[in-house]
Amino acid sequence: MIDIHCHILPNMDDGAQTLENSLEMAKTAINEGITTIIATPHHKNNQYINEKSSILEKVNDLNAVLKRENLPLNILPGQEVRIYGEVLEDYNKGEVLTLNHTKYLFIEFPSSSVPRYAERLLYELQTEGIIPIIVHPERNKELQEKPDLLYKFVKNGALTQVTASSVVGYFGKNVKKFSEQMIEHNLTHFIASDAHNVHNRTFKMTESLEMIKENFGMDYIYLFKENAELLIEDKNIIKEIPERIQRKKFLGIF
Repeated sequence: MIDIHCHILPNMDDGAQTLENSLEMAKTAINEGITTIIATPHHKNNQYINEKSSILEKVNDLNAVLKRENLPLNILPGQEVRIYGEVLEDYNKGEVLTLNHTKYLFIEFPSSSVPRYAERLLYELQTEGIIPIIVHPERNKELQEKPDLLYKFVKNGALTQVTASSVVGYFGKNVKKFSEQMIEHNLTHFIASDAHNVHNRTFKMTESLEMIKENFGMDYIYLFKENAELLIEDKNIIKEIPERIQRKKFLGIF
């Protein structure tokens, strides 16, 4: 199993604080059946700046330690970019890192809103051959209230990634419900852990996939697992036609 979103690199953001923390996370991931992780430190989120060069160095260092400790886990480079107007400019300057050097780039919105320029930026990235993946949209307050906005982004070519912990209810029943609706309406393409530690923000990948299998069937498990594999190989992922979430059905509110 591949986890495309994880804060396992030590002392870079609010994820693993020490190498020991990283190794704890690695062991937990292995126990869940994860063989490959894309390390995605925060970048430009008002607190952390982790540019491409420093991430590549830390990934190499952690892989060397994992090999020395005989832990069968492969770390690939990535970055979780908080949306800002100069993303494309900084990508061209070599500061922004796509997922495993592919055409796929993580874009994070603020937790409560969607910037007005988001649609334009997502379009501009695609015109340059970069496919944006909106991370954990199920936890964004504005998208919860305006699911049509998410539908528009996906219809126009953006991808999305839902957090495993959201699916199992860690972030509350509304987030869980929205996650399920996104899956049901073909509005998400990846399930990933967004793990920060082994305590309150851990992987939950196995548990979430079991829940998805129960509620939606085995086909969705194949889809999410295969899309993660296709992503790291820089291939086109599987996309079903997105559908609108009817407002009257959203969170049971008319």
